[in-house]
Amino acid sequence: MTTEKDTVEIWTTYGTHQLTRGLELPELDRWDWGIQEAGPGRTVLGEVAGLRVLDLGSGLGRHAAKLAALGAEVTAVDASPTQHQRALIRYPDTSGLHLVCADAVAHLHAADPYDLIYSVGSVPYLDPARLLPALATGLKPGGRLVFSALHTNSHGSGPSTEATPRPEILRLPGTTDDHSVNMWVLTPQLWEDLLVQHGLTVESVTAIDSPATDNAVSYRLYAACRTPGVPAAPAPALQPRRTPSSGSV
Repeated sequence: MTTEKDTVEIWTTYGTHQLTRGLELPELDRWDWGIQEAGPGRTVLGEVAGLRVLDLGSGLGRHAAKLAALGAEVTAVDASPTQHQRALIRYPDTSGLHLVCADAVAHLHAADPYDLIYSVGSVPYLDPARLLPALATGLKPGGRLVFSALHTNSHGSGPSTEATPRPEILRLPGTTDDHSVNMWVLTPQLWEDLLVQHGLTVESVTAIDSPATDNAVSYRLYAACRTPGVPAAPAPALQPRRTPSSGSV
């Protein structure tokens, strides 16, 4: 089973592959949370102008650049040096956009709290026991966290009721070269329990399903806020609820 360090190395291989391909992706026409042409788009973030925003696992940086163009001060963090390099090449001098190559948890511990933290599909690559305390303290009181997470993979394997990782496949685009990476693919109830445990209040959970009838891939989009007056500190470990995953939102 891979570690988080292995996962960064695999994403670095991914970034090298994309740099070698030299493929020029267009700017975002429609915001997506992991599946194109599906989901609520950018509106779930609300008004971003004037906010300090963190994009966690920002990759090429297209989502972050979109928010910077709308008047947000966006820090885009990615742990992969080659993914970071791709973003630097594409956005060498974009007003309001700050590109950082760092471990997300280390960055959150060092940075001032943010008004908004969001992530397009990257949260499940990090151990929630390590990430969630840093996310909670990395938000201002009343600040919001919005992230998408894999719920069902392309083989139809649904989420787990245990906060443990499982191997998933990351394929290099344009190839059949597959890499196994650890992901925490959890039920919505377990994600909500973990968020609440760290002083966050869940506002909504939205299903994002593939529009293709022959594709089982499904995500869930979580929106939460740091509850004012509630300490953002780890609590004793939860006993996961053992409800069937087929009954999840």
